[in-house]
Amino acid sequence: MTAIRLLLVDDDPLVRAGLSFMLGGADDVEIVGEAADGDEVAGLVDRTRPDVVLMDIRMPGVDGLTATERLRGRPEAPQVIVLTTFHADEQVLRALRAGAAGFVLKDTPPAEILDAVRRVAAGDPVLSPAVTRRLMEHAAGGAADVRRARARARIETLNEREREVAVAVGRGLANAAIAAELFMSVATVKTHVSRILAKLGLGNRVQIALLAYDAGLLDAYEEDGR
Repeated sequence: MTAIRLLLVDDDPLVRAGLSFMLGGADDVEIVGEAADGDEVAGLVDRTRPDVVLMDIRMPGVDGLTATERLRGRPEAPQVIVLTTFHADEQVLRALRAGAAGFVLKDTPPAEILDAVRRVAAGDPVLSPAVTRRLMEHAAGGAADVRRARARARIETLNEREREVAVAVGRGLANAAIAAELFMSVATVKTHVSRILAKLGLGNRVQIALLAYDAGLLDAYEEDGR
């Protein structure tokens, strides 16, 4: 099995050392580089070709948000997991909108951080619907109506089946669960997800989920906590 190539980005050398010790000991993870500032990320990515970047959101030079936006705008960009100290943070939400595949708290147990790295490397998001909802509620404000109108206009470009899949992705369902619920094969689900990403110009399933929340497609599921 090919090891997951992981790049660590954090301005605190003790944090980097701890992450390197905790994650580098896994048989399926290889730490290919470390950076102390977001400005170093692009060059390191070119040299080390990581699969996943574990990115601190707050750094004194170029912060993790800016670095994520720059990185995810590149072709064949690695996946990004944001490191943060807050559950609901506007910068985290902006990083997710820019294409980060999820976030983990800095006090998350090592085994869970490792699981997040593995899941993102496999193409799965690391955000539960409940966490997504808290982030969206945190960001709600005067621009919410405008954001909803824009999101609905984009969703209207999808056909009915694609909208059903988008809602299921927003609910946090994996491909197999979507296939069972919508009576289609897993391969067909993957095809629909790929088409949704292409039609909407999105980079991953987290962005599909955020757009579904923006458009109000998941309102019916919020009352029962799903």
